[in-house]
Amino acid sequence: MTVFTEQTRERAREIISRYPADRSRSALLPLLHLVQAEEGYVSPAGVEFCAEVLGLNKAQVGAVATFYTMYKRKPTGDYLVSVCTNTMCNVLGGQEVYDTLAEHLGVGHDETTADGKITLEHAECLAACDYGPVMTVNYDFFDNVDPHAAVGVVDELRAGGRPMPTRGARLCTLKEMAVQLAGFADEREDAV
Repeated sequence: MTVFTEQTRERAREIISRYPADRSRSALLPLLHLVQAEEGYVSPAGVEFCAEVLGLNKAQVGAVATFYTMYKRKPTGDYLVSVCTNTMCNVLGGQEVYDTLAEHLGVGHDETTADGKITLEHAECLAACDYGPVMTVNYDFFDNVDPHAAVGVVDELRAGGRPMPTRGARLCTLKEMAVQLAGFADEREDAV
């Protein structure tokens, strides 16, 4: 098993302490985010770590980790770019946005660019039909995107920039976002 840092172990204890002792299993979702923050995905070692600290078996943890699409099961780029290709966004051009990005980046669904920066995925629904077509970068929205704007966003990310989402705080990496989803404050300068 990968040895998680002492900071991760301390954070795991803090997460577990948020729940009544007889309900510690409720800490599983934020713990999965925590291991994803360290490794960039939920590895078998991450599953084993969560099982160990919660007193569960690996099958119980694995069942939860594989149920939710937000927990990635293989290494993911710094930026997870999700393009909605569901009915409404598709009618408004979502599939064209996705196809343009796939060609531009040279990757398909759930694949990562060779530089490790971008993982591209189809998203069934990002629950923002009023703003379609939409894409998210690490769950932050870019509304009313067209292929040209989407390419501009990923090019800026690959160049080291952090484009401003349509709504929300400035972008962070997937690992930084996972720390926040685990329930810890965003400590970056200028964070909201």
